[in-house]
Amino acid sequence: MDGTLYSIGELARRTGLTVKAIRFYSDRGIVPPTGRSPAGYRLYDTGAVARLDLVRTLRDLGVGLPVIRKVVNEELSLTQVAAAHAEALAVQIRVLRLRRAVATAVARRGSTTKEMDLMHRLARLSEDERRRLIDGFLDTAFGGLDADLAGIRRTMTPELPDDPADEQIDAWIELAELAADPEFGALMRRVAEQHLADRAPRSVPRPHAVAIVRDQVAPALAAGVDSASPRAGAIVAAVTARYAGLCGRPDDAALRHRLLTLLETARDPRRQTYVRLLAVVNGWPPPDDPTPALTWFADAVRAHAS
Repeated sequence: MDGTLYSIGELARRTGLTVKAIRFYSDRGIVPPTGRSPAGYRLYDTGAVARLDLVRTLRDLGVGLPVIRKVVNEELSLTQVAAAHAEALAVQIRVLRLRRAVATAVARRGSTTKEMDLMHRLARLSEDERRRLIDGFLDTAFGGLDADLAGIRRTMTPELPDDPADEQIDAWIELAELAADPEFGALMRRVAEQHLADRAPRSVPRPHAVAIVRDQVAPALAAGVDSASPRAGAIVAAVTARYAGLCGRPDDAALRHRLLTLLETARDPRRQTYVRLLAVVNGWPPPDDPTPALTWFADAVRAHAS
């Protein structure tokens, strides 16, 4: 302290605060005057300048007056206040990001009031509530089926991080809508049941039919092979022969019809949407879309039905 005293007007000029604001803080004991002039006006020392700078910084951060008073009076350390306030700001930021994600989704999709309310509620779910929603969906799809599907169930589980990016929040809202749809849960149940039904008794876990078709068809699709060409017929024969061997059934018209039914279910656009959103939420690389390969194969099977 250098002994210099300032009037409230001089203090306002030095700090950039208004006289009214300084008087407000002074009246509440946050920046008390050092003394009075002979005319009774408040006088402040140089320490008041530093206190007011601190007060303004804390107010800009949204810290309340009771906490500010404790900080300037050294009843609370600035470190304690900063840590607590950082956590509070983090919560506020998460809430604002959720709100923005909902508003963006509503604007993009032209949602109704009812849909907006649903998205808002899905975005605000706690971690436990999110887990219960997803577990309910996965129970619908895989519950009570073979234990071999436990690995598939794990790969279908979204894990929203503690500090998600905007696109992860947006993807979570859309994914949660799908998970809450009973029709989609029933669709995924059919895929799982068809996968199990095709397995030969006491067989070891095997590739899913979708993976078999995708791997066999991808080179032909990339090369522009026509689904009605002789080469396509050879690919169909190779796929159905392998599929028949894996599920222990004869390679005949009934097996091909069974395979087409499974692929028709598997290429439902909702399934691929779920897989795409799951990758975004979990921070995985974008998945390949098997739909073109499945469609090409289905066309090829029909073209070579004879």
